[in-house]
Amino acid sequence: MEDRKKKVKSILVTLSKPENDKNPYAELAKKLNLKIDFRSFIHVEGVPAKDFRKEKINLADFTAVIFTSRNSADHFFRICEEMRFEVPVEMKYFCLSETIALYLQKYIQYRKRKIFFGKQTAADLAEVLKKHSAEKFLYPCSDVAAEETQRFLLENGYNFTPAVLFRTVCSDLSDLAEVFYDVIAFFSPSSIQSLYKNFPDFKQNNTRIAAFGATTHKAVLEAGLILDIPAPTPGAPSMTMAIEQYCKLVNK
Repeated sequence: MEDRKKKVKSILVTLSKPENDKNPYAELAKKLNLKIDFRSFIHVEGVPAKDFRKEKINLADFTAVIFTSRNSADHFFRICEEMRFEVPVEMKYFCLSETIALYLQKYIQYRKRKIFFGKQTAADLAEVLKKHSAEKFLYPCSDVAAEETQRFLLENGYNFTPAVLFRTVCSDLSDLAEVFYDVIAFFSPSSIQSLYKNFPDFKQNNTRIAAFGATTHKAVLEAGLILDIPAPTPGAPSMTMAIEQYCKLVNK
């Protein structure tokens, strides 16, 4: 076990590289003199219109859309375009966060539309949704849809239809075969699946595993891996904070 306490010099974050250097990982790398690389282990592919048609979902039937991510917005407007469906001006948009709501400006005239947003979860939207309970909601999602939102809508009796508009796909990581990191940080069960799809014989050895969120923790343990750096925790609400605390402990 002492080998697992080795100094941390390099970290692989299984997400896309942030757009600029003003991000918590860049600050962490500078602060603790670490090499931090980014590589998304999964990516999203849109469901083609011909496949979506098989679902027999008529876009004109809906009066509101619930967006849980930018991806869901991108693929909703993409599918509308591919199917030559003009989104009515009266359409109402319910977004899990303000960031997603503001992102809609890419597709619609923000000020002229009915847009509602919460802080982070469907429960935050509860009050707003109650006032609009008569709407017919379309719920654009991926093939691994976040169950939390669906469960909330089901439990509260909303009239909603999930529409799988994009799929989560494992990325090709063959170029990482001979590359080793002291820590690999995971953010979803799909990224653990991708690790084993690319490297079926992966051995953890002295690689420390960091994982964010309960479902990711579970996937790490079910894969027979040792979870060294769990996040979030009361003392470390973010992945960068959890990694920083761990590094300070072992890099003394």
